[in-house]
Amino acid sequence: MPKWLDIAKGELGTREVKGGENPRIIEYHATTTLKAKEDEIPWCSAFVNWCMKQAGFKGTWSAAARSWLTWGTGIQKPVPGCVVILRRGDPPTGHVCFFVREAGNGLIECLGGNQSDQVKYSNYPSTDVLGYRWPI
Repeated sequence: MPKWLDIAKGELGTREVKGGENPRIIEYHATTTLKAKEDEIPWCSAFVNWCMKQAGFKGTWSAAARSWLTWGTGIQKPVPGCVVILRRGDPPTGHVCFFVREAGNGLIECLGGNQSDQVKYSNYPSTDVLGYRWPI
């Protein structure tokens, strides 16, 4: 299992604080050029950047989920720990997380930050995948 995925698992349960700020999420934000000071600001990309940094890899330093579309190298078939970039929102923005496994019924299980305002496992339709990436 990739080191960054182990690091991400260690963050399970980290969540936004209603009426306050979670210092750990602010730490995630510090790995992006945005350097947000509020945990309600979208932080999925900050979380992936933080995990990669902890594992000794360079991230995108961007708070934008779609910035990961040009990071590393593209792979056709997902493997545990690869970075997954998903289509999300209207207008379309994105979400970035780590692939865990095929969940069946056209779904993939991912581990990521800012999934229901916390670090957790979530299932997403594989049809929403914009790309799978692996560090160089």
